Amino acid sequence: MSSVLYDAQGPRAKRRNVVFTVVFLAVLAAALWWVYKTLDDKGQLEWVLWKPFFTGTEAWSVYIWPGLKNTLIAAALSMIIALPLGAFFGIARLSDHAWVRVPAGAVVEFFRSIPVLILMIFANAAYSEYTNVSSDDRPLYAVVTGLVLYNSSVLAEIVRAGILSLPRGQAEAASAIGLRKNQVMRFILLPQAVTAMLPAIVSQLVVIVKDTALGGAVLTFAELLAAANTMSAYYGANTIASFTVVAVIFIVINFTLTSFAGWLENRLRRGKKSTGAVLGADAVEELNTPGEHVEGARKDH
Repeated sequence: MSSVLYDAQGPRAKRRNVVFTVVFLAVLAAALWWVYKTLDDKGQLEWVLWKPFFTGTEAWSVYIWPGLKNTLIAAALSMIIALPLGAFFGIARLSDHAWVRVPAGAVVEFFRSIPVLILMIFANAAYSEYTNVSSDDRPLYAVVTGLVLYNSSVLAEIVRAGILSLPRGQAEAASAIGLRKNQVMRFILLPQAVTAMLPAIVSQLVVIVKDTALGGAVLTFAELLAAANTMSAYYGANTIASFTVVAVIFIVINFTLTSFAGWLENRLRRGKKSTGAVLGADAVEELNTPGEHVEGARKDH
């Protein structure tokens, strides 16, 4: 049995795929065994190194939770600011007016070309030199500023590409019935483009969560990864254990974010399948009466 997209596998192809699967699983098992054996030989799997995370609450209350809270605060603020800012610049790049389109493009290309770490460092220096922000709050401000400047420019390109991916007939048909360009954008293009843009937007939001760790590495921002570094030194150099726990936390956060986005995307797609037509009471009554609407149609003809 064949399909438009591919031909059904024959007996030889099925046997070959089974062999490849067995070989892959064997290589994977060997790699996992090598990792386990290496860690065990180095003493990294001893219970004393993992005990602080499973017994007592000191490791979580003193190190992990404060670091996680700072990470979530920085990521949430960056997302809240970067999303509308990215949408604004993305739409501005599609403007018919050069005085809007050209500056917006210059801003997007400028900040998209600079590494986010450099933006954080410059922001930290600017807050130190030109503002009265306290030294305790300055790392958070610098991290959020760097993340917003970089990710809003990337999100602007995502928005622009999502709108341009729609058929040109959508905008032309809306213009033909008398809608102004801002109405076409708000009521026709953006609602359709959101579903197409959602996977790329969520990927960028995941990047925001992970890039908060750059502030801890350079700006002494007390985020989750920096807390793990301090915690590993306090508990006797249990580096593998500390960073494994932090990695699992990051995986849970990002998996939750992508799962929510997947649910939202499916909901939006299901909502667009309905026609949106609403029948009045008279129309429903007419349709429920056998033969009447058919007879009326015959009289009209």
